Amino acid sequence: MTERYKPNTTVACVIEAQGKFLLVEELIDGKVKYNQPAGHLEAHESIIDACIREVKEETGLSIEPQGLVGIYQFTASESLAFVRYTFYLKLNQVVRSTPEDPAINGLKWCSFDEITALSSQLRSPLVIESISDYLAGKNYDLSLINNDYF
Repeated sequence: MTERYKPNTTVACVIEAQGKFLLVEELIDGKVKYNQPAGHLEAHESIIDACIREVKEETGLSIEPQGLVGIYQFTASESLAFVRYTFYLKLNQVVRSTPEDPAINGLKWCSFDEITALSSQLRSPLVIESISDYLAGKNYDLSLINNDYF
């Protein structure tokens, strides 16, 4: 019997303020990598609550997403795949904060061009893809997600 395909369920949040986007800096396999605040869905947690928790842990910000940018499938390797729910939040101004998660080295506000220049250091191609979708006006109401039966 073939083993069942079981991708990881993750969340991420595109956070924008004054034309800049908030990235988290991590050390992955000894290399500096950048990502949106993101992480895995935990048991007994809604997708939206997972986003709120991950943003708080990785940035220190207590926020609620304003909408959904998209749902992305990503295959990192033969044995590692993800279904990523990417949310968005637009702030009026750039804010400074401190990550709660010790695995996050720091935070960085960058323009889209600066993020594109970091492409070799991005955690996945979904960083640029989701920001591009956000900039193209792709956004969906949070009511699209039904949490009634989790």
